Amino acid sequence: MPNPKGTIKNEPLKSRYSSAEFEAGCDEAGRGCLAGPVVAAAVILPNNFYHPLLNDSKQVGHKQRYELRKIIENEALDYAVAFIDNTVIDKINILNASISAMHLALDKLTKKPEFVIVDGNRFKPWNNTEYKTIIKGDALYLSIAAASILAKTYRDDYMIDLSNKFPEYNWKQNKGYPTAQHRNAIKIYGTTSFHRLSFNLLDRQLKFNV
Repeated sequence: MPNPKGTIKNEPLKSRYSSAEFEAGCDEAGRGCLAGPVVAAAVILPNNFYHPLLNDSKQVGHKQRYELRKIIENEALDYAVAFIDNTVIDKINILNASISAMHLALDKLTKKPEFVIVDGNRFKPWNNTEYKTIIKGDALYLSIAAASILAKTYRDDYMIDLSNKFPEYNWKQNKGYPTAQHRNAIKIYGTTSFHRLSFNLLDRQLKFNV
């Protein structure tokens, strides 16, 4: 069945990677943004969980993401979301901040995962728990896809709320990503306390007052 972007979904997502009773899927959102936090989620799904629309958040339409979020939150055995703000990102870099956000999300779970699967190819040990990094895991495993949905929607909500305070950057639409409009607003108005100063905020490295 075609997904909202018209591509064919060849195989259903897998329920789990390991034989552990509690396997958590982790993913993050906002890694490539110029402003705002990086947000991560950890999700433990029941063995029999399935939803035909659940996929990598980038492959799911806006409305369906929020519908899926309700389903995930209602049916997951456990889930948690964690934020790492831009000041920490600037101190420890975006890779370390993304991993820290996933660790925080795992820390917030009430059920202790016995195995963790993570989208991508970089992670650090968490509580001596066995883990596996999986490239494009959010399009392969249901729990990682569910984590991507939660991370994306919670971060979007945060940036939409923040956009009301800083409308000139249009975060309501671009969510802090490096669009031409966002870069141009930085050039005109400068930065806010929510911008990641360690990032290349302008196409040309210009100096400006913070």
